[in-house]
Amino acid sequence: MMKTYMIILIVIGSLALAVGLFFLVRALKRSSDKAARQSSKLKKQMTSNIAHELRTPVTSIRGYLETLIACPDMAPEKKQAFIEKAYNQTLRLSELISDMSLLSKMEERSSKLHKEEIDLYDIAVEVFDEFEEKIAEKGNVVENNLEPGTVLIANRTLVYTIIRNLVENTLKYAGEGLTMHLECYSTIEKYCYLTYYDTGSGVPQEHLEKVFERFYRIEEGRTRDVGGSGLGLSIVRNAVKFHGGDIRVINRQWGGLQFFFSLRRQAD
Repeated sequence: MMKTYMIILIVIGSLALAVGLFFLVRALKRSSDKAARQSSKLKKQMTSNIAHELRTPVTSIRGYLETLIACPDMAPEKKQAFIEKAYNQTLRLSELISDMSLLSKMEERSSKLHKEEIDLYDIAVEVFDEFEEKIAEKGNVVENNLEPGTVLIANRTLVYTIIRNLVENTLKYAGEGLTMHLECYSTIEKYCYLTYYDTGSGVPQEHLEKVFERFYRIEEGRTRDVGGSGLGLSIVRNAVKFHGGDIRVINRQWGGLQFFFSLRRQAD
């Protein structure tokens, strides 16, 4: 009798295990199918966004060139203006392609991105030097409060891109006569915790959670009017994640945007 009960219990246990595994596999399949559908949807949306963003400068360039061809007797100064406008659109197109390539590299070939010892202070100095004229034109004040010797094992190009895009974002959208501040406020364990802020106009609260999305615009045409690919902050987020960190943004109480982000000090 005891032996029979043991056999029954074993059979019941085996059936329960089989049923459990069946439902687990089915749940995983559903989850996988859902993830695949979501991935496909995101890819289609991304492809549509890219096509739209590429179409805009290409259409503009074509329009300017068609006008120049159709009007050979156009006044020299007007012709020069059209050529300059077409050239500016080629720069935008080039920047868009370059930014999309960088995003693709981070997402699909991140293991091939080289890491080395870098000094955050030196990189910040290079970025602020690059924008020195624009900063002066805006009447802005730079506060690079990073300490020399703030060393990370990281990809130099991506770290440069993080700081560059944050600074460029300020110069494009924040206004004039403001302060641009960068510092490492803590180095706890394996991470360096940084903040970058400006004292400019900030962003409407309802848009804050979306500023890192690709091609997201607070105002239609806002990015196109001042140049840029619309991918800057998305690249920043991905570059921070590549270095094992997180990033968030708030509107400062006293005005302007403030970013908090972390970067891993040592390679994994």
